[in-house]
Amino acid sequence: MEIAIAELPAQTGEDRALLFETGVIVLDGATSHDPDIPPAVQYVDTLGRELIDRCGTASTLATALADAIRSAADELDLRPNVSPSSTVAVVRVNNDEVELLVLGDSTIVVGTANGRHDMITDDRLSNLPISEASEYRRRLAAGSGYDDIHRGLLRELQRQQRAQRNRHTGYWIAEADPGAAEHAVTVSYPRDAIKWAVVTTDGARDTVEALGIAWPQIAAQSPASLRAILARCHEWEAHADPDGRVLPRSKRHDDKTIAVVRL
Repeated sequence: MEIAIAELPAQTGEDRALLFETGVIVLDGATSHDPDIPPAVQYVDTLGRELIDRCGTASTLATALADAIRSAADELDLRPNVSPSSTVAVVRVNNDEVELLVLGDSTIVVGTANGRHDMITDDRLSNLPISEASEYRRRLAAGSGYDDIHRGLLRELQRQQRAQRNRHTGYWIAEADPGAAEHAVTVSYPRDAIKWAVVTTDGARDTVEALGIAWPQIAAQSPASLRAILARCHEWEAHADPDGRVLPRSKRHDDKTIAVVRL
């Protein structure tokens, strides 16, 4: 097994790519547009440390995640729906099996031995019927830019999303409720059925796809080449689409993380 990782910014944003003995963990802490919700940096650092301690030995990845959420919430004294949150994506490679877990809107792209590319993602948050989500994208596509109205829409969007967080009729995310882990998307493959897996946060995924870079190309890159691709994505956002007209997104630049596992 070979793992290549790239992050932008490197270790200073709210994304984390973390290695454990038999795989990789990618976290994407949610940026809060509500001043009453603390930043996610401390949460992703704590959750990441707890996951590293558990992912190699737990019977299932969902069990590891539930225990990690519980420990992080206890350590940071977090309460549901008023705390920072994070997506979680994990690849664990065993002797005969590769296990995948996704909670939240990160993605794992799997390159199979027969040439197929499977997208493992959790789209429950993006599928919530909240009008502010479509409205801010519509305004950006029309050229409004990142103005005060945009920021107000994001605050209201997050308020409504929090009301549906970790509920059966809403979506599930790592926060203060360990029960969210049992609702993660989990998939397993025979080890010999997979050639590679790319784990990516939405900040990297959306821009990579907007630039037309193929996932098999991503899967073949070294860490230095992955960093160059992320820098290219950042430059495209800054100079080709600074106001989000081509790729409507909540902010000009999101943190970007890619981890490649090659078998």
